[in-house]
Amino acid sequence: MATPSPSAAGPLAGVRVIELGQLIAGPFCGKTLADFGAEVIKIEPPGKGDPLRKWRLLKNGNSVWWEVQSRNKQSVTLDLTQPEGQDLLRALVKEADVLIENFRPGKMEEWGLGYEDLKKINPKLVMARISGYGQDGPYRDRPGFGIIAESMGGLRYLSGEPGRVPVRVGVSIGDTLAALHGVIGILMALYHRDRDGKTAGGEGQVIDIALYESVFNCMESLLPEYSAFGVVREAAGSALPGIVPSNAYPCRDGWILIGGNGDGIFKRLMKAIGRDDYAASPEMGSNDGRVKRVADIDGAITAWTKTRDKAAALTVLAEHDVPSGAIYSVADIAADAQYRARDMILNIETRDGYTVDVPGIVPKLSATPGRIRSSAPRLGEDTVAVLEQAGLKPETIADLRAKGVI
Repeated sequence: MATPSPSAAGPLAGVRVIELGQLIAGPFCGKTLADFGAEVIKIEPPGKGDPLRKWRLLKNGNSVWWEVQSRNKQSVTLDLTQPEGQDLLRALVKEADVLIENFRPGKMEEWGLGYEDLKKINPKLVMARISGYGQDGPYRDRPGFGIIAESMGGLRYLSGEPGRVPVRVGVSIGDTLAALHGVIGILMALYHRDRDGKTAGGEGQVIDIALYESVFNCMESLLPEYSAFGVVREAAGSALPGIVPSNAYPCRDGWILIGGNGDGIFKRLMKAIGRDDYAASPEMGSNDGRVKRVADIDGAITAWTKTRDKAAALTVLAEHDVPSGAIYSVADIAADAQYRARDMILNIETRDGYTVDVPGIVPKLSATPGRIRSSAPRLGEDTVAVLEQAGLKPETIADLRAKGVI
């Protein structure tokens, strides 16, 4: 890994990433690295590019989602089904630190681009492989999308109201969780490689990320409760089963969420709603006692909230230092002072010449913060520059373009 540039370039400056993924999981992984200074070269098929370019709402013919997912990246068009395209990828891999791919297992090997092949070219390469079920196991060859991973990982079973159809979270959370696990794995592999490289020429490795495992890793006490007690946790709507009180409560003009499940918080919450008797109750002084009285406690809170507007209820709760909040729509988010104060809403100018708000950068680093260095690229706009940097001559590039390889 090259010596990092000054802090303004980001903590990952000098790290070169080849991104082969499409849609969500692989590209979100690449986007996160790019936000913090990595040079991310996104490989797209000639002609159409990443299908995400046409997903959801389009402006000037392109998805506004694309502006989030592909900021800070370069776009290179390359047909990996052609031998010449595969050779070009090998040339790029020689100078890469990381390769991200989210094809079905076996596809890279079919093209002669599996890890065993690529590490002969570049022993230091870190390869992140994101798939539905992982690179081995009986489900290896099944097609896998985030929604299937959310189901198999246990999340969908818990989503929704009891006895009704399980619902999706509303965003592609399975893909995003896999991407974030991929980022963690990449950073650990780079650290290990470069630490070992100080004495013995550190080598890269494979990070095998399964979508369903990334979801399952976030399922808290689900498995040990089943193992120890035979308990199958069921859907509970807006409540947090076994942790009381933590729920959504109705006001005159909508709903608010209240997390009053800490012992001290519970006492403050009960005083806020005029239930000093509950605040003083020894039985309700700890969570296990409150679980037995969940219906009474939720009923008391509801009786208080439903006579008030959201803003008035939240003001009282804030005065009593009780965690609470409104359920935000994106319109609420866009108008919120906290989001603005922490640069979580950034306005950028796109390649098409219009401006649009996009989410800011997370996490916040004090010395080497991430930043948006460039808006999302047009399809293939960096192909020539990247290939010339790899040593190809203009006439060779022109020939490859004529053949449809790039």
